[in-house]
Amino acid sequence: MDWGLVDELEWRGMVHQSTDAALGAKLAAGRFPAYHGIDVTADSLHVGNLVGVIALQRLQRHGHRPLAVLGGATTLVGDPSGRDGERPLLSVEQIEANAAGIRRQLESFLDFAPGAASARLMNNADWLSPLRLTDFLRDVGKHFTVNAMIAKESVRARLEGREQGISYTEFSYMLLQAYDFLHLLDAEGCRLQVGGSDQWGNITAGIELVRRVRGVEVYGLTWPLLTRADGSKFGKSTAGNVWLDPARTSPYAFFQYWVRTDDADVGRFLRLLTSVEPERVQELEAAVAQRPGAREAQRALADELTAAVHGPAEADRVRRASAALFEGDVSRLDPPTMLEVLAEAPSTELGRAELEDGGGLELVDALVRTALASSRSAARTAVDQGGIYVNDRREADPGRRLAEADLLGGCYVVLRKGKRSYHLLRFT
Repeated sequence: MDWGLVDELEWRGMVHQSTDAALGAKLAAGRFPAYHGIDVTADSLHVGNLVGVIALQRLQRHGHRPLAVLGGATTLVGDPSGRDGERPLLSVEQIEANAAGIRRQLESFLDFAPGAASARLMNNADWLSPLRLTDFLRDVGKHFTVNAMIAKESVRARLEGREQGISYTEFSYMLLQAYDFLHLLDAEGCRLQVGGSDQWGNITAGIELVRRVRGVEVYGLTWPLLTRADGSKFGKSTAGNVWLDPARTSPYAFFQYWVRTDDADVGRFLRLLTSVEPERVQELEAAVAQRPGAREAQRALADELTAAVHGPAEADRVRRASAALFEGDVSRLDPPTMLEVLAEAPSTELGRAELEDGGGLELVDALVRTALASSRSAARTAVDQGGIYVNDRREADPGRRLAEADLLGGCYVVLRKGKRSYHLLRFT
């Protein structure tokens, strides 16, 4: 589909507030740098950061130069937006290490090769850290009244109905982010800042500073904060953040996070987080209504995002691993992938001698020890009824013993009861 940037953003649900009703026409008439700020509170982005990163990607596809600005200096202060209390302060060394990790991940989404719309990765510590406090207060602080700053949502929310209030450190964050916009206008010709709706106060503060100091028109655009249909925070799993770093969240767990997306959310996430064409999104939304059990839309979402974050080859690997688990055939997976697939399954470690002594480990005994059966008689009944699987092969013999020939990868046996109750035995 041939459409303008703002048209696409609106269709995909990425426009919440804009400082100029004619912004779409201005973006279509000219190409200029636009920036989005990224916290460096961890050495990896998480899925909650994806909206901003993908916004930069969309800007670049429409010919605008994306500036990904890491908050190396502002992270030292802490953004009060959307917080009930102060963020923990990080050391300079921690922030530098975090910035290095994030830089690698952004390369999956943005094109940094030389060109008119080549992306730039910047760190606001480069221009904020050298500032003298007295110069900053004189040149920047004088343009803001405390009354106006208190009226901003990010500050007002911390002052109303909460005992903790806000420290001067966090109160000053707005001035630092406003200065970012001024610096980026001067250094890069940046005319647009984008961010979540909780950044509206900070964005408009920057626009006002630029107007007062340079007399130049610049713009702001925000997207709505992303939550699930039930109101829960986007980007969280039951165990916490879902990270883009495979060492923090495995590619398989990342894939499964999207496969488990609620039917009420999947269409919105496809629009917001992928470049799937509108016609295909609408087909997938119809499939959710007609065949919800097939989870076709969720699998398309998982495929797209896993390929974007971890690469097509890794997406293909975890897709096959997911299919193996669904079809009940994890034994055909290589050991590392099998362990990844069964990472959430309970496991038991046993001595290798149990497979060697007395002809092997009795299956009924293994079922009791792993709590897949409450007693030996219950274990035998489960086998007789065809509900027990060894390495995803149905077992029909209650007298079956596990032996070394059953080991996968040299030390694993996978027990399953019914369709989904797995237990991993590790023999050492």
